[in-house]
Amino acid sequence: MNISRPIYLQQLINRMNNGMIKIVTGLRRCGKSYLLFELFREYLLSTGVNNENIIGIELDRFSNAKYREPAVLLDYLNSKLNENEKCYIMLDEIQMLKDFSAVLNELLHYRSVDVYVTGSNSKFLSTDILTEFRGRGDQIRIHPLAFSEFFSAFDGSKEEAWQEYFTYGGLPLLLTMKSDEQKIAYLNDLFEMTYIKDIKERNKIRYEAELGELLDILASSTGSLTNPQKLSNTFKSKRNSGFAETTITRYCTFLENAFLISKGSRYDVKGKKYISTPFKYYFEDVGLRNARLNFRQQEENHIMENIIFNELRYRGFSVDVGVVETREKTPDGKEVRKQLEIDFVANSGSKRYYLQSAFNLATPEKDAQERRPFQKVNDSFKKIILVRDNIKIRRDESGIVTMGILDFLLNSNSLEL
Repeated sequence: MNISRPIYLQQLINRMNNGMIKIVTGLRRCGKSYLLFELFREYLLSTGVNNENIIGIELDRFSNAKYREPAVLLDYLNSKLNENEKCYIMLDEIQMLKDFSAVLNELLHYRSVDVYVTGSNSKFLSTDILTEFRGRGDQIRIHPLAFSEFFSAFDGSKEEAWQEYFTYGGLPLLLTMKSDEQKIAYLNDLFEMTYIKDIKERNKIRYEAELGELLDILASSTGSLTNPQKLSNTFKSKRNSGFAETTITRYCTFLENAFLISKGSRYDVKGKKYISTPFKYYFEDVGLRNARLNFRQQEENHIMENIIFNELRYRGFSVDVGVVETREKTPDGKEVRKQLEIDFVANSGSKRYYLQSAFNLATPEKDAQERRPFQKVNDSFKKIILVRDNIKIRRDESGIVTMGILDFLLNSNSLEL
């Protein structure tokens, strides 16, 4: 099955021959190896690179176990290199190589060599890259399939693809599975036997049951404002157990470092400053979130909000939760301060977009509620309301755009419409 991943492929192309180690990271099973060994390799061949000058080793294969020894690997690479032509080295699952950081630093000194690696699991995360390479590694972070990528390989209509995507998520292997039972078993096994196992091993987790309960709480409250104190109180009230705020903070960091969840910090739009607490958590893949809850809480509006957050990050934006402070008079004439929320403030360089995930605008009151925060923001950046219905894109007299979620996800230029 061929799945196009144009954004990530272009990121690799843009980094070619920059003198750094290109490190492809991301959630386990999100398609790192496919990107490098299939899509990027195909690109190199299409540009005239000889096959002999593309040296790829999948270190997780038993037949390649000998190359996990640094001396053996370097001897092999030296035997394959052509001093008169550019060579491209691809190493998959680099964490399986002993003393991998020393080997990669050695390869930086090779002339006419461009190096690409993938890394995952408990021994190789984004924090390791910052520590080990100190400016000599160039990270390409990839995510599970965006909806447009998913739909490009899906056999069915847009509506059918949406139902499948918001239920089971975007891990690529799911597209090869025919039954719901297969997909559910795959997601459950992957969560417990891969992701949680990795986190426990890496961080020497003492409170395993509490980690699982924390994941359940985060999954059931996706997109809701929270903080360590609130999570600790939930443990006390609903789980009848104590769990220190400092430990909760550490465990949430472990989950973020493993690419399972991402934090949406609150940003005061008018005051131009961040608000430290509360904040929101979103899951890297909604299928994993749903599997964690045994597919019991399938609120399409909350899942849609998570998908929008992931889509904006896929497009390269940093994403915050917007807060607009305003003062209003009560019926008795008193002035009170209120905080209005904008679901997402998406930034990339000089570009900014404000987005609301509204699901529907069934009544005039609901429509006014979603527009109200935008009307309190006095700047010229685009403001967009996303709804579940497949509506014709429209713009009101104040410039606020309303569009359907599928139009937004399937059109790479949708933010500019």
